[in-house]
Amino acid sequence: QVQLVESGGGLVELGGSLRLSCVGSGFNSNLTFSAYAISWFRQAPGKEREFVAQVHFYDLIKKISDPVKGRFSVSRDNSKNTAYLQMDNLQPEDTGRYFCKTVNYWGPGTQVTVSS
Repeated sequence: QVQLVESGGGLVELGGSLRLSCVGSGFNSNLTFSAYAISWFRQAPGKEREFVAQVHFYDLIKKISDPVKGRFSVSRDNSKNTAYLQMDNLQPEDTGRYFCKTVNYWGPGTQVTVSS
């Protein structure tokens, strides 16, 4: 069964950086990690989950949402079944739980808290 697990969250000061990782497992020859886009979402308390970034297969096509453009970047290493979300110049509004998703599978999320 496909599973995704995020890591790398934590408490960071205003303007700081974090790199989140999303590791996939349970893939096989019919469903390979590299064949599908990996998306990152976040959800702040009391708010709906929102799209943050996406990296398509083989790291060729990337999308970044406007609120984080210029501060966040997304990448993947298919040899490690891992996707990354590099977050720089973090702001209090970036606080929330961050999730990765591929196909219809979601990870449990990792908490990011930015202190001001």
